[in-house]
Amino acid sequence: MYGFDGKIVSGNKSVYFQADTLSSLIIASGNISHSTKGRPMKLLFYAAKIYDKKSFDPVLERFPEITIEYIDHELDPGTAMLADGYDAICAFVSADVGAETLEMLSKCGVKAVLMRCAGYNNVDVKKAKELGIVVKRVPAYSPESVAELAMTLAMAVNRRIYKAYNKVRENDYTLKGLRGVLLYGKTAGIVGTGKIGAAMCRICRGFGMNVIAYDVYENPSLKDFVEYVSLDELFARSDLISLHCPLMDNTYHMINIENIKKMKDGVILVNTSRGALVNTEELIEGIRLNKFLGVGLDVYEEETGNVYEDRSDEIMMHSVTSRLLSFPNVLITSHQGFYTVEALESIAETTLQNMMDAIAGTVTPNDVTE
Repeated sequence: MYGFDGKIVSGNKSVYFQADTLSSLIIASGNISHSTKGRPMKLLFYAAKIYDKKSFDPVLERFPEITIEYIDHELDPGTAMLADGYDAICAFVSADVGAETLEMLSKCGVKAVLMRCAGYNNVDVKKAKELGIVVKRVPAYSPESVAELAMTLAMAVNRRIYKAYNKVRENDYTLKGLRGVLLYGKTAGIVGTGKIGAAMCRICRGFGMNVIAYDVYENPSLKDFVEYVSLDELFARSDLISLHCPLMDNTYHMINIENIKKMKDGVILVNTSRGALVNTEELIEGIRLNKFLGVGLDVYEEETGNVYEDRSDEIMMHSVTSRLLSFPNVLITSHQGFYTVEALESIAETTLQNMMDAIAGTVTPNDVTE
């Protein structure tokens, strides 16, 4: 975690200060009118990282109507009170935007919750609607950024890049444990063909793979080279399975032992979408059955307490993540699919425009209503 030294004001655009205690923030943010007339609109930015500031501040120059205050505290029921006097808050996928948090935000006069991500399964949308709080998200931000990481994970676990790197660092130039398979001519199964899934389809096509897909809504732009099949058929035919669907009731734990047993032996599984699409305990069971050539995960069920935090000095007493990392064919990254220069700029642009639209009462496709 980090803070900002002192108080720095750049025109009317952004404010940073050291958030040593909750009380210091309450004092700093109290006694502010909830009307936006005659003053810039105030945005409280939760769980701010250095890269957030670096990506949002340049874009903020194009939105003189908005000021941002960055704090390092994560949004939850205990820190929601810090939003007193702000028109909107900005949160990420790791935030707790449940009913209790929203109740407090409403008491503080917050009019909008701006998710700087595509996912919103951590938001109680029904409660927000009851309270009259607008929820907006960033449905697409450089979808190729996430798709490229998905293929990177697939190739890394296939060709054991992480193991090869460490072997050579130790002056071990043997090839033991490094054998992979050819992806050219194999079948890629893409679950979810929205913008990110469609980008992954095109990447797999570029590798010379046969591409099949499953989605409730077929993407017409892919029909010339993608064959849509049932989910069961996708599991049975695919050499590479990449998940790009949202987390909903009917997709929760879609990767379970029943479906894993339907897959080919030696399949590669990649998840850059939502951790809870995969039943982690049953994934481990499948790995122990030697079902997978490799598993690449940028998201996982246990990530909430880990994502973007340095826990290298801690002992994970009951960590499923540690168990996953004990397997030589599993590669886990830190929810970094979005983390490119282009994607960060797109997220900042869309989030700030979402604030303008929310305060103006403008409904857009970025609104989350259910």
